Order: sequence, then C-alpha cells, then structure tokens
Amino acid sequence: MPRPAGHFTIWQSMKFSLAVYGAPHASQSAATALRFARALLAAGHELYRVFFYCDGVHNGSALSAPPQDEADIAEGWQALQRAHKLDLVVCIAAAQRRGVLNSSEANRLEKPAANLAEGFELAGLGQLADAAVNSDRLITFGQ
Repeated sequence: MPRPAGHFTIWQSMKFSLAVYGAPHASQSAATALRFARALLAAGHELYRVFFYCDGVHNGSALSAPPQDEADIAEGWQALQRAHKLDLVVCIAAAQRRGVLNSSEANRLEKPAANLAEGFELAGLGQLADAAVNSDRLITFGQ
C-alpha cells in the first residue's frame, strides 16, 4: 500500500548488549559479534555492554598473536572500545580458569604476569544480568 505524501517513518534507536561465548581463534562467533557491533553503532544504535564469557574471555587477552593474514579480533574490539568508549567486560571466573588476568588478580593469585588487554575489564556475572535489564536486546554469539 503506498504511503501518503509527506509520510515518513521514525526509526527509534535501540540499546543493545552482546554476550560473546566463543574464542577469537576457535569459531566465527567473536568475529561475527564484532561485525554486528560495528554495524549497529554505524546505524545509530547504542551498545550498552559487551560481555565475554566461557571461551569468549580469550578476546580480552593481550597475548593473542594471530597470523598476519588473519584478522586480529582482540585489536578490533580494542579499536571499537577506543572509538565509542564501550564497556567490554570479561567474566572474572571464566577468565581465571583460562589464565586471563588483570594485574590485581595476577598479584592476588600469585601469578607472574597479567595479560588482560587494555580496554577490557574483569567483572562478575552480575554485569551480564545488568546488561540484560538495561538493554532493549541482549544478543548472544557462540555456545
């Protein structure tokens, strides 16, 4: 049905949060989440929080070094965080199990070094619940 002259549609901006469960080197879920985040920001939507859980915590490792012919997913998240001041949260319990630590956790656990990448922060599952409550949509990537 044709729209009347002068009629227009107002697209309302939405607030999204993402939960990333896949490691950047093990599946396409992290790369897909990054592309989705870029697309929704380009479309004018808000990205409230990105929560990395299970093997997704590897996205926050400063020690990943993909081959030159592969995308550096961790650097992609960092660049997006710098450009948009995003909240990139790594689940602290899942990170500890997988050896992704910030300096205070490395000291507390008496480990020789920290490897949480700049722009990421460690926090508990409460931050995922907060993201679900404060977002219009929570989209998950991976298993």
